[in-house]
Amino acid sequence: MFVSYLLLTLFHTETAMLARPGGESIGCDDFLGSDKVVDKCGVCGGDNTGCQVVSGVFKHALTSLGYHRVVEIPQGATKINITEMHKSNNYLALRSRSGRSIINGNWAIDRPGKYEGGGTMFTYKRPNEISSTAGESFLAEGPTNEILDVYMIHQQPNPGVHYEYVIMGNNAISPQVPPHRRPGEPFNGQLETEDGGQEDREEREKNQEKEDSHVEAPEVFTSESTQTFPVRHPERFPSHRPDNLVPPAPQHPRRNRDHNWKQLGTTECSTTCGKGSQYPIFRCVHRNTHEEVPESYCDSSMKPTPEEEPCNLFPCPAFWDIGEWSECSKTCGLGMQHRQVLCRQVYANRSLTVQPYRCQHLEKPETTSTCQLKICSEWQTRTDWTSCSVPCGVGQRTRDVKCVSNIGDVVDDEECNMKLRPNDIENCDMGPCAKSWFLTEWSERCSAECGAGVRTRSVVCMTNHISSLPLEGCGNNRPAEATPCDNGPCTGKVEWFTGSWSQCSVECGSGTQQREVICVRKNADTFEVLDPYECSFLEKPPSQQACHLKPCGAKWFSTEWSMCSKSCQGGFRVREVRCLSDDMTPGSLCDPQLKPEERESCNPQDCVPEVDENCKDKYYNCNVVVQARLCVYNYYKTACCASCTRVANRHTGFLGSR
Repeated sequence: MFVSYLLLTLFHTETAMLARPGGESIGCDDFLGSDKVVDKCGVCGGDNTGCQVVSGVFKHALTSLGYHRVVEIPQGATKINITEMHKSNNYLALRSRSGRSIINGNWAIDRPGKYEGGGTMFTYKRPNEISSTAGESFLAEGPTNEILDVYMIHQQPNPGVHYEYVIMGNNAISPQVPPHRRPGEPFNGQLETEDGGQEDREEREKNQEKEDSHVEAPEVFTSESTQTFPVRHPERFPSHRPDNLVPPAPQHPRRNRDHNWKQLGTTECSTTCGKGSQYPIFRCVHRNTHEEVPESYCDSSMKPTPEEEPCNLFPCPAFWDIGEWSECSKTCGLGMQHRQVLCRQVYANRSLTVQPYRCQHLEKPETTSTCQLKICSEWQTRTDWTSCSVPCGVGQRTRDVKCVSNIGDVVDDEECNMKLRPNDIENCDMGPCAKSWFLTEWSERCSAECGAGVRTRSVVCMTNHISSLPLEGCGNNRPAEATPCDNGPCTGKVEWFTGSWSQCSVECGSGTQQREVICVRKNADTFEVLDPYECSFLEKPPSQQACHLKPCGAKWFSTEWSMCSKSCQGGFRVREVRCLSDDMTPGSLCDPQLKPEERESCNPQDCVPEVDENCKDKYYNCNVVVQARLCVYNYYKTACCASCTRVANRHTGFLGSR
């Protein structure tokens, strides 16, 4: 009674707190006022240390087309998120380690949707190809019961694939079993295994007599105690199990052996075609009459476990699987868009691509269609032609032409078809213009200070507008540009008289020109040459000036020859030769064939000794003295001085040449 009172009091207290305005919330541990929340590892009140988040970005540059592995999803992974970082023409694919394709296998692109694989359900998303820039993605809660591989079907540069999943740690409490859960209660619609069921049944038999009170004392289980009640993984039974799979009712202590379990039919097949599944239904019946009786008459431990049985194995009718439309081929105006249409059949809860002839009983949807995102911008003439730029003759006129969008805004010319742009400028002919001679005033000064001279003016043929015309446009009656003038006789006037300039001293580069400048007295018909001092009171014109006909580019320059190395019998002399540009800086553009010699021979004549009047031969046969080599003696050197000296000079020259 105390326990009943305690539970009843607790119920009313919690109800009152929940009903009270501003009442406290319930935490993930089902306690009122608790602030515990489920962490990223799925643990109520956890600190995110019971698991490991694995994430990264696949950014490898791929070169070949086809399937390329992105990442491996290990067994037991949860919170799986595989997302392409930007929209591209690539596709994500998923398959098991055993080679079974789950999504986008065998070069067949599946439609977005839900696909079962690896013990979990994957959601395949492909955003709208026109309005979205997001990439494809695989999402799954997990956990996986086998290793899965994510691939990319590479068709264009990889924009990057972000992957993330959670792996439970070794010391983490499994998020599938909350610490406060009582043994025997279902978890996620599943029953516990029979390891804990036997102990549970014994406990229920001991408390069979207390069933009328409908109240049991609350039991507390620690994390160690809950580990003795392992959870059966969801993949052991499909989610569409028969309704009769419920927790067994408490057994009566007196069991009758006259009853046993018997299969009475099966559940409805999960699919109408393409291989579904069904389960046998077992009921408790009388052994002899086979009449169905309450299940408490049979031993629950002997009840057979329903095994999945295939049904409706015949394939479903093929159908056309229609993909999303591609982007319009043009951003404005009439364009084209495409979509993928595949013939598919569903078998064993999988959609397979088959040959198109299997869909021949259905009309194939169109794979191409016209599209128009907006009306293209067009050219508009905003103003009429302006007046001609000239009052006569040929001129130009203009008008304002703009590129206007479909909502009336002026946009850049590039958004309109430049080939269709109307002219905004054209020539205009206003008829012939009247032509006449235009003259300046005569110059005020005569060209000569005395004697006969001329005065000048400028003459040009022009229209009465602004256009200059050739001289012949006004006819042959050209007005005179010069008129004679005379400032009186020039008798006795002294002045400098200059002749014409001479030719430039060089053919290229910088040179000089000369002219004659003399002092003269001009009479009526003659000129008298005077001494220069007679004109000294006048400024003398220059008699020399610099001239430059054309640039030389580069030219050979050389120094003067050096002294000859010998005065006779052949010597040599040298000079330095350089290539210089117009600015007298060293250059390399001179013609090598025109380079002057840097060395030459000189003084090739024989050496002639100077004649000494005091050195003569006294005997006619001095040649014998020379032949006998007697010149070494002073007597013969004096008696045959000329012959001995000549021999000595030849000998000296011979030694020098060696």
